[in-house]
Amino acid sequence: MTKAFKTLDDIGELHGRRVLVREDLNVPMADGQVSDDTRLRATIATVTELADKGAIVLILAHFGRPKGVPNPDMSLAMLARPYGAVLGREVRYIDWEGDAAAVATMQPGDIAILENTRFFGGEEKNDPAVVERFAKLGDLYVNDAFSAAHRAHASTEGLARVLPAYAGRAMEAELDALEKALGAPEHPVAAVVGGAKVSTKLAVLKHLVGKVDHLIIGGGMANTFLAARGVDVGKSLCEHDLTDTAEEILEAADRANCTVHLPYDVVVATEFKPNPATRTVNVHEVAADEMILDLGPNAVEALGDVLKNCRTLVWNGPLGAFETPPFDTATVSLAKTAAALTQDGSLVSVAGGGDTVAALNQAGVGDKFTFVSTAGGAFLEWMEGRELPGVAALRA
Repeated sequence: MTKAFKTLDDIGELHGRRVLVREDLNVPMADGQVSDDTRLRATIATVTELADKGAIVLILAHFGRPKGVPNPDMSLAMLARPYGAVLGREVRYIDWEGDAAAVATMQPGDIAILENTRFFGGEEKNDPAVVERFAKLGDLYVNDAFSAAHRAHASTEGLARVLPAYAGRAMEAELDALEKALGAPEHPVAAVVGGAKVSTKLAVLKHLVGKVDHLIIGGGMANTFLAARGVDVGKSLCEHDLTDTAEEILEAADRANCTVHLPYDVVVATEFKPNPATRTVNVHEVAADEMILDLGPNAVEALGDVLKNCRTLVWNGPLGAFETPPFDTATVSLAKTAAALTQDGSLVSVAGGGDTVAALNQAGVGDKFTFVSTAGGAFLEWMEGRELPGVAALRA
């Protein structure tokens, strides 16, 4: 299949060429140490391949929200050593002052992190002057940061317009997975959409009903849909002002022959805390002082049967209040079913979003899905059917 964008395979000779690589190094820190190096590890394939082919690798990344003003607490200098440890090779740090002179001293195969791109006020405005400033340092541009691709910034979109541009290995893998999930999926397709509020996923739900065969709605947002169907959800989290919108989505699904799956048995409690007294009831039996906090076992079993008849699954958001036991039961159970089907080769499973990744890891199946995206906003905008500027620029 011909790709819509160029990859590292299309670059040709790299020895001695300066490659600006946009990565996402915005990792969580605690007491000056990287507390989760997932994003650092995601860059290994691209950065080491370029270095091993003799490129001079110059990494562009942001950290935090310095709002265009240099801030030592957000300097990427603190990442050079831990990043080098992840890569297993030396990584230099280059400040923006005298950067061109420092880059000129680098040899083929060398790797350096440039200072936080957001120290420039024009980075987030995609200012042509900032684009030019960055571009002067490199011969080629590689975007390997899908998680920042929904932003039209100088380092994510502007550079792709002025330098020969390619997708890195992580970006390539992400785009390939997303194409299999919703671009040109094998049907039947199921989507799991969970989370607290319908309001945060309205665009996603409206887009998906025209794309998938089965839409599984969980989390607090399912309560709004149940309320739209006349169910009394008691004290449950529910956006009662959006019941008309929920009904419109259900009607759109009917027109598109998309089956919407709402829970019919649920786990309820009178207080939201770890391991309270709970009971499992039909959705029509929720008492006035109870709140729905998870799907019941019958609903989960039925959803598992749905997945067994599907070929593709897209997952964003938990089915219940998974951070608080025992309300992770439904999410963990269905995730294990999806993982088993994926391992058997009958299901292509793509998941994304921070809560989703955490939930799948909690279920012990984060590495058993076809692809798990660590991108938050970019993954959500992709599920909404929006064109991502950083991806569109690679296709130009």
